[in-house]
Order: sequence, then C-alpha cells, then structure tokens
Amino acid sequence: MDVAVLDDAEAVGAHVAALVADAVARHPDLVLGVATGGTPLPAYRALARGSGDLSGVRLVALDEYVGLPPGHPASYAAYVEREVATPLGVPSAHVVVPQGSGAALERRIAALGGVDLQLLGIGRNGHLAFNEPGSQLDSRTRVVALSETTRRDNAAPFGVDPVPTHAVTQGIGTILEARHLVLLATGAAKAAAVAAALTGPVTPDCPASVVQTHRRLTVVLDAAAASGLDGWRLVGGPAAERVHHPQL
Repeated sequence: MDVAVLDDAEAVGAHVAALVADAVARHPDLVLGVATGGTPLPAYRALARGSGDLSGVRLVALDEYVGLPPGHPASYAAYVEREVATPLGVPSAHVVVPQGSGAALERRIAALGGVDLQLLGIGRNGHLAFNEPGSQLDSRTRVVALSETTRRDNAAPFGVDPVPTHAVTQGIGTILEARHLVLLATGAAKAAAVAAALTGPVTPDCPASVVQTHRRLTVVLDAAAASGLDGWRLVGGPAAERVHHPQL
C-alpha cells in the first residue's frame, strides 16, 4: 500500500492527475476506470489543463443509476461525458458506462483487456462504487439498492427530483481485477470511512476495506480525510508525505 497525504483537495487532484498522465505517457491506449462525484473533479480538471494527448484513452465508468431518462444531467453517463471525456479530448466511442443488468459491462471490460488504472472514491458508509455495506466481496456487476445515506449524499445534482433507489454497479470482484487501484478521499466527513477501510478488518460491513487485499494500491488523501488514521506515522516532504502503518 502506497499512501500520500497532501494539504487539500486541489493538491490531491494534482497528484492523481500526475499518476494518470504518467500512466498514459507509457500506455497511450490506457483503459482508465473513472469514479464520479465531487472528489475526483480536481483530478479531471488538472488532467484537462495538462499538455498530454489523452485521445487514445478508453474510459470505463463504475456505475450508473437505474431508471433515469437518456441524457438526464445527473446520470453518470452525462457526468463522464461532461467532466471527463469532453475536457480530456476522449471520443464518445471510447466511453463505456454500465447499463441493464451489468453482464454487458463485464463483456466490454474483458474485450478491452481489463482496466489498467481504476480511480475510486469512498462513501461515508464505506461503500465502494455502489457496493453498499453487506455486499459480497467477490460480487460482479449487478443492479443494487441504494442506501438512504448514499441517496442523501448524492442528492445535490438532482435538485428537486428524487434520487433513484437503484443503480447498476461494478461488483467488488470486478473492481479488484483492475491492475492498479487509486483510492482518493478528501474532507473530514470521509475520515472514519478511510480509517475503517485502511486499518480495519476486511469485511462486507465496509466494502472499501477490500482494497487492502489488492496487489497494487495507491491511496491519495488530504489531511482532513487522513485525520482518523491514529497510530500512522507520516514521513517525507511537505508536498506529499508517505504514510507507513506499523502493521503493514
């Protein structure tokens, strides 16, 4: 586990953007798994300000709401097009978003040769993508019911419209097949979930805890999100500090 703690959300975004840009420089046709929501936006915007050519990158979204009409601005298809693909110059033909029951996404990922680098957020309740607490740790892409906590946290883009009750999400087992996981979190509201995911037991009660088992995991946090990591020792320079846990 390689963990970097930085000052704020913008610094987290710049750090993650540098990781992605370096991977694209080595593999111009990189298969990039994209997280949605507010946390990764600084990373996408930092990538868009860069000078690299990302037109060959293939984008695979983690999840999508069930029941939204085509083109709904709060859909993740619209998010990926608006916040990631268009700013980065990635053609729409290179964008894959889950639909239906999820089996088609599994086939598309396999046809692409798997996800090379997967960006991940974490929910306040420890959810990973839309794998809510109680999800099986070997689950595959499927339709799931969303918890009230998740629906409240995701309400802002919907305005007065109700947040869907279900979504299709990559399963935990699907996510773990990516070659490199990059988990990012910012803000004090995520501190407890981050601590549980990185230092607690690997359990369905905190789906994000499964990242501990991955062979190549990078975690990028701001100071607020890292504040619950009691007993961790920070070493290194002020811009990006390596974090070493005594039990790792």
